[in-house]
Amino acid sequence: MEMEAVAGAGLTRWQAAALSAVAGWVWAASFYDLTRRARALVQPWVTRQVLAETPVILRFQRLQHKLLDNFFSVLSCGVSVPFYTGFLPLLFWSGHCKLARQMTLLMAFCDYLGNSVKDIVSAPRPSCPPVRRVTATEDEKENAMEYGLPSSHALNTVCLMGYLLHYVLSYGAHGSVMVAVGLSLAFLLVMLVGIARIYLGMHSLTDVIAGIGFGIVILAFWLVVHDHVDAFVVSGKNVASFWAGLSLLMCFAYPKPEFPTPSFEYHAAFNGVAFGIVYGIQQTYFHFHTPDVPLIFSPQLPLLAFVGRVLVGIPTILVVKFCSKALSKWLLPVMCSTLGIPIVSSCYVPALKVDSSKNKPDAKQVGYLQKVFSLFPQKAYDVDTGIRFVQYASLAWSVVDLVPAIFTHLNL
Repeated sequence: MEMEAVAGAGLTRWQAAALSAVAGWVWAASFYDLTRRARALVQPWVTRQVLAETPVILRFQRLQHKLLDNFFSVLSCGVSVPFYTGFLPLLFWSGHCKLARQMTLLMAFCDYLGNSVKDIVSAPRPSCPPVRRVTATEDEKENAMEYGLPSSHALNTVCLMGYLLHYVLSYGAHGSVMVAVGLSLAFLLVMLVGIARIYLGMHSLTDVIAGIGFGIVILAFWLVVHDHVDAFVVSGKNVASFWAGLSLLMCFAYPKPEFPTPSFEYHAAFNGVAFGIVYGIQQTYFHFHTPDVPLIFSPQLPLLAFVGRVLVGIPTILVVKFCSKALSKWLLPVMCSTLGIPIVSSCYVPALKVDSSKNKPDAKQVGYLQKVFSLFPQKAYDVDTGIRFVQYASLAWSVVDLVPAIFTHLNL
């Protein structure tokens, strides 16, 4: 068809238009300083709300008990990003491929939007002290370094539990009782997670309400587009090249917070995961991910065989992540140096630390790309973002491509 005529770089017209729109947004946001303007409007109000709710949090925390500390800490870990990250490979290998890839992409979408709002608003968490903050794990300690609004735990719980419930009710037999039970359980979990975030001193009530509200909006949007997204991923044109361009632009589109936080690192990781899943599915859909693949507990995939998959798969993807990180730590700086792209490193490459004189671009090597990058306000780019993207993209690719190939070879 005429509308599907190839534009530039093998992309269709709508794909080129979509990437151009994102690039235009990046330029407009930078030129008009939209992040700072939005922050100036919203941050003061949110900060006042957090301060005003501090006495409420302190009264709630008078219920302090070791059992409640443990219960709410475990609950928060059970709905955290690391838990879902570990759970999703098992979902792929259990045969529920469509659910797994949709939840992976939805998680990446939630992570990007939620953390973007956090860094745009740059509103504080409840002050500690006087609030008692319980951070039982390293992951919780990193979460405490992020800004507060919205609560990512509340947002992710609404979206992922809501989509899981939708999937179960859409693809399985159910009656009104099952629908009522499913909705009740989802509602109960969301409420418990919201209460947990306040009890642990991680969020104010405003943060939790904002997380639930954003989650409902994102879930409603995803339920409208998820079938179209899935159809594009498994059978679209130029999927890998389009997604690679989109991933690059989304890094530039991410808002700059008032002060540095770990949020962008999480985005870079999930951006890589989404690309790795999409690329791997494109390559192997008809081999490993069709609706006809055996499901767990079926005669073709008994529990013992699934356990064998886990014992083989987990070490494999960890090895792939380690090797891809080591390779990209060496290769990406070499490539950037060859292409004349100015880079620094915040932690991965000691020779490119920010305070090192080696970070300064060599004025004698003035190539075309250096002239292009000199037009941007940022003088140098953190190569750690690329390294993080590559290692998580490689891990995700191995989950849906390499490991299933090993399963086939081992008859698992």
